[in-house]
Amino acid sequence: MTAASGTRIRHLREVHGLSQAELARRLGLSASYLNQIERDHRPLTTAVLLRLTESFGVDPTFFAAEDTPRLIAELQDALLDDAVGVRLSGGELADLAARHPEVARGLIGLRRRYRDVSAGQGLAELDPGRAPGGDAGTVVAPHELVRDFVYDHQNYFPVLDEAAESLATALDLQPGDGRVAFARHLRDRHGVRVVQKPSDASDGELRRFDADAHTLQLAAQLRPGQQAFQLATQIALLEHGGVLDELAASDRRLAATPQAARLARLGLAHYFAGAALMPYRRFLGLAREYRYDVERLGDLYRVGFEVVCHRLSTLQRPGLRGVPFSFVRVDRAGNISKRQSASGLHFSRSGGTCPLWGVYDAFAAPGQVVRQVAEMPDGRRHLWIARTVARKRSGFGTPAKTFALALGCELRHAPALVYADGLDLTDPSLAAPIGPGCRACDRAACPQRAYPAAARLLTVDEDRTTFAAYPAGGAG
Repeated sequence: MTAASGTRIRHLREVHGLSQAELARRLGLSASYLNQIERDHRPLTTAVLLRLTESFGVDPTFFAAEDTPRLIAELQDALLDDAVGVRLSGGELADLAARHPEVARGLIGLRRRYRDVSAGQGLAELDPGRAPGGDAGTVVAPHELVRDFVYDHQNYFPVLDEAAESLATALDLQPGDGRVAFARHLRDRHGVRVVQKPSDASDGELRRFDADAHTLQLAAQLRPGQQAFQLATQIALLEHGGVLDELAASDRRLAATPQAARLARLGLAHYFAGAALMPYRRFLGLAREYRYDVERLGDLYRVGFEVVCHRLSTLQRPGLRGVPFSFVRVDRAGNISKRQSASGLHFSRSGGTCPLWGVYDAFAAPGQVVRQVAEMPDGRRHLWIARTVARKRSGFGTPAKTFALALGCELRHAPALVYADGLDLTDPSLAAPIGPGCRACDRAACPQRAYPAAARLLTVDEDRTTFAAYPAGGAG
């Protein structure tokens, strides 16, 4: 357990309306002993931890601080805005995130709200006809709200995951057989007929459902795994619409923005589809057996590299967790279109990502998996793999889209991955120094800087020139 366990125990006690003496009696401890635990003057022993989990029905990980690094990074990101006027040191940020996580989340939430309001005002200036009106009107970036929603849930939605696994079990689904099984299920249960769109269709649609005609059209160019994914998405929308609505409504910001709520609903249906194609227990067992070899898993399930990466980033069922991965999708310009994390990793939303990050090397080796051991400014090291994926519509001269996908985990989990083979993970010189993004990174000597280091005084000396841009002095 961490040094912040005492704070979490106190929070749990207060939520349940218990005095320190009452909780001490329930745990079979003296009040003074519990007081010392809550003040982090005594460690949380295994015996006391078990009594706490039995008394309150919480997972033991409730008392761990796995999300503290994420909170620290998000806090730093939130405080970057000059309008906030606050600069905290790394130690102050760490103390706040570890001891008062709810306060930290509150500050992050306020910063998000400020961002939404500012964006709404900017939109009003550009287009007075779309001026903000009330809570709903201040939100002008639905996709950002959905990313925040997924990020806050650490990309894991147990009710959908379990429902998808139940469907796969009922259909006796075997790896790679989703297309036939899901089409049969749609026909038998919903009377929906699956038809193929003409191969020369130029509208770019991959899936179109016609409720009146009871037909589901799929694009002819879709591969079997892609067809299965679209079929499972339709099953989610037909059979679990209420659950999708409840999940979207559970987030106040989504609920206040109909477009964002609809986008979240579709994203959750896609989550269900991936979980149905690759049901939790069996997929996790195979992932461990194959040592998380993404391409091998993709071949078995007949799905693409991105679908497997996304599914690997969702394996966080309590008591049956996989490796906690972070998953990111970027384009050549550094724009992040997917950002999901089951670990404490956080990349800044301000000023772009780190140009030294290995995901950008993938564009120089299209279709090949590239590896990188990277170290964040706080000393945490990760193993990253990255690969490009390209998609285009059929026909000569049609435009294509290319992304680089990055999948990473903390180095302590790396031996479980086939991608660690041949790397000396104990060699510190192997780690490339990267950061959360130039605006949020406090590395003083980075030569690749686009902005001065965060929370450091910029050194301006007309008598000297340095190799590193924006030389910095002490904390400022």
